[in-house]
Amino acid sequence: MATVVPPPSKRQKREILETSSKQQDFSEPIPDAGSFRARILDDAGEPIIEAIEIQFADASEKNLSTLVNSYLGREQDDFLPYRFDIHLPGKDTIVGVFPSSLLTLLQQNGVTDASETVITLSARPQAVFKVRIASRQLHKIRGHTQPILVCQWHPDTKVKRLATGSGDSTARIWDADSGTPTHTLKGHTSWVLDVRWSPDGERLATGSMDGTVRIWDPLKGEPIGKAFSGHRGWVCSIAWQPYHLWREGEGARLASAGKDNTVRTWVVNSGRVEHVFSCESGVTCVKWGGSDLVYAASKDRTIRAWDAKTGTLVRHMKTHTHSVNHLALSTDYVLRTGFFDPRNQSPPKTDEEKVKIARERFEAVAKKGDKITELVTSAGEDFTACVWDSINMTDKKPIARLHGHQKAVNHVAMSPDGTLLATCGWDNQAKIWNAKDGKFLQTLRGHVGPVYQSYFSADSRMLVTSSKDTTLKIWDVRSGKMLKDLTGHEDEVYAVDLVGALVASGGKDTTVRIWT
Repeated sequence: MATVVPPPSKRQKREILETSSKQQDFSEPIPDAGSFRARILDDAGEPIIEAIEIQFADASEKNLSTLVNSYLGREQDDFLPYRFDIHLPGKDTIVGVFPSSLLTLLQQNGVTDASETVITLSARPQAVFKVRIASRQLHKIRGHTQPILVCQWHPDTKVKRLATGSGDSTARIWDADSGTPTHTLKGHTSWVLDVRWSPDGERLATGSMDGTVRIWDPLKGEPIGKAFSGHRGWVCSIAWQPYHLWREGEGARLASAGKDNTVRTWVVNSGRVEHVFSCESGVTCVKWGGSDLVYAASKDRTIRAWDAKTGTLVRHMKTHTHSVNHLALSTDYVLRTGFFDPRNQSPPKTDEEKVKIARERFEAVAKKGDKITELVTSAGEDFTACVWDSINMTDKKPIARLHGHQKAVNHVAMSPDGTLLATCGWDNQAKIWNAKDGKFLQTLRGHVGPVYQSYFSADSRMLVTSSKDTTLKIWDVRSGKMLKDLTGHEDEVYAVDLVGALVASGGKDTTVRIWT
């Protein structure tokens, strides 16, 4: 009679499972992938290293950053982090995200003998400062009596002043240090839909459902001049002219977008209308670019760009199949903050220095080689976003069309260094993409309601999102991991903004909350 071996016990099964899950003592030998010759350029296209042989096995961004810093003679404590763009040999294509295997990327793009090919890499220095993560509520401030629709921080991070607009027909200015209101700006007769600080921080503009734009003195809390009237519908969006484009003797200009299908540009000091631009349907968003182009997104499914000096239409971008909800520029951050650089202790004193620094900050982000590149990203009701090179485009097609959201894309944001973009959708998700080629990078999952807005931190490492689910969330954009879940609001969070380590938010519960 045959002997039947009894089945293993639970203890034996557990031991077998533990043994099988342990890493073995041996590993497969890594094949020698060979080497390649690299030519490394700086941001301006000037050579840092003309030619150097690098092993494919060592070709990572971390190792290349160490190489560049060492070659430039920096001490280890002074090393700068770099990202590297890869110029594919024989093509006009530039890969902006460094791959896990450079050899595989080259082979996939037709480079058969990589060891005999010179590969050009562009080194882009990254922010050398790190923004601290907001982790707790600093202030809960009451004052508005209706939902808070929009908020924006003063462009100088050291000032710590916040402006908000509400459905109670007022805008308010708040002191983030003390958590108290400094001024209530009364004058509008309907909801305040947008508030925007001027790039020099000396004025505040508000746009309202009453069809007017008002300019305020933020120190006194009083209006400057009369209301700008002319729109025959809601003023949905406003944008200041970048500081380095202000004309001597005339000062600042402002663009306003209305539900009456028009965009108007105003000379702020006089209140004079300079140009009136028309669309076929209501305008949802307006931006004023660093190359003096005024961009408008419209419910007519298009994006238009006009020359602000001549008033002529220079671009008409048509790809979306439904309304365009929002626009973002790769230069948004530097245009918004003007000559205020968070790395500098004090702003420049003279007007000439201010203009010079504002222009240099713009060109540091926008200038690629000998040309200016200002990317425009549009968010659509058709579940997509599009990336456009509005200045250098040779046809009417976008650089990339971003597919992935399952519902309408409500908001887009671009990182201060111009390399990443974030999209927010009604599908409860935010997504991170490469701004240069539109390549998908991360899906940020965690919200259980539509995501209304998002903003990058000044160092481009973090993203804050606001949602209908009453929460704010802070994300690591590289890994896609949630860093902090900020809870406290009692209803939908419509507005959010981020400056330094301070996050401001407002929503349907009528309270302003400041987080640090």
